[in-house]
Amino acid sequence: MDGHGVSRKGMIAAVYWVLLCAAALQGSVADIPRFWKKSVSRVGSSFVLPLSGNVYPLGYYSVSLSIGHPAKAFDLDIDTGSDLTWVQCDAPCSGCTKPLNSLYKPNNNLMHCENPLCAAINTSGNQPCKTPSDQCDYEVEYADQGSSLGVLVNDYFSLKLLNGSLVSPRLAFGCGYDQHFPVNTPPPPPTAGVLGLGNGKASIISQLSNLSVIRNVLGHCLSARGGGFLFFGDDLVPSSKIAWVSLSASSSDKHYAAGPAELLYNDKPTGVKGLKVVFDSGSSYTYLNSKAYQAVLNQVRADLKGKPLKDAVEDKSLPICWKGAKPFKSVHEVKNHFKPLQLNFGKGNAQLQLLPEAYLIVTKHGNACLGILNGGEMRLGELNLIGDISMQDKMVIYDNEKKQIGWVTADCDRLPNADRDYNGDFSEPYAADFGILR
Repeated sequence: MDGHGVSRKGMIAAVYWVLLCAAALQGSVADIPRFWKKSVSRVGSSFVLPLSGNVYPLGYYSVSLSIGHPAKAFDLDIDTGSDLTWVQCDAPCSGCTKPLNSLYKPNNNLMHCENPLCAAINTSGNQPCKTPSDQCDYEVEYADQGSSLGVLVNDYFSLKLLNGSLVSPRLAFGCGYDQHFPVNTPPPPPTAGVLGLGNGKASIISQLSNLSVIRNVLGHCLSARGGGFLFFGDDLVPSSKIAWVSLSASSSDKHYAAGPAELLYNDKPTGVKGLKVVFDSGSSYTYLNSKAYQAVLNQVRADLKGKPLKDAVEDKSLPICWKGAKPFKSVHEVKNHFKPLQLNFGKGNAQLQLLPEAYLIVTKHGNACLGILNGGEMRLGELNLIGDISMQDKMVIYDNEKKQIGWVTADCDRLPNADRDYNGDFSEPYAADFGILR
């Protein structure tokens, strides 16, 4: 978060594990019970979860997951920009935002330093554990200067697959007892924690894949009207009309990065090329490096000359806002004053088109604000983030099996039906708007 309630967690979550020396009860990621372990090539080995939230005014999308035995529901901020899933812990807690009865209570299920997941995510290179039986403590820091500190635990996640099977794999996640939120920002979201969906070994998607519950594929469809859905596994991936790009081959990437890409404004080159692009559902808005951001801002301002829009410097919702002769009620009332942006990805000629509604919001004051922000001010360097605002009304697919990411226009207001939709392309009217935007 950068003072405008924008980037929440995501992106380049600089995850490092602090292995403190403390005795702990035994805990490890359990194997899948034999009675429900099955081939993930079978149709139906996927599951879909409805989403809540929006880009504005909430600034996040969340999902409810049932954890523990007996199961208890926890609402989690979905984040493809980080690996670690964590929930607020029923322990002496600093920075917890949930009431006591909504916190997670460990029950003899703390994990040890000897567990491979604990060591795999220790990017600092330090090994402060004195013995392998010490508990595995963690600390995760986010690009917006927020953080969570706690202990690694494992527990059952109750999931219903598309084929009707009920499964309860035991997965590792963090029990966070010390949360810090960025200063000079709006209050943190009222969620219980974060669902880490990155492609590192500790992410939920990687754990489910390693346990042979699903294929290592996930996707989301964020509705511009609020809500949407999240899916795990590849049964809901349309067989055609998807724009695919390869993920970055860099071994240091634990996030979904693609590129290089060229930036266009209204199908005309801006002179900005070679962009490294990260798809991050943990960021409310889209961030471009300083050069690309300035190019967009210059083009937008030049295009607005002579149009009935004036700077609304009094609106602090986002850095750049405009007002009309009267307050706007929705983006649809103002979008005709703006032009689309495009990101062209090299090989394969895939294009991500950002219509005005994919980079504008209308605030509670009735002003239109630019939902593209300067990543240089967030210390993102040359990285560029595609945030929630630019992924609305698209199905975005993260295929870790084939090392690619794809997108296609979709109706995100309609939760897919297993019998109707998962066998091949989606049936009408769900797929009515599917197609690569050129």
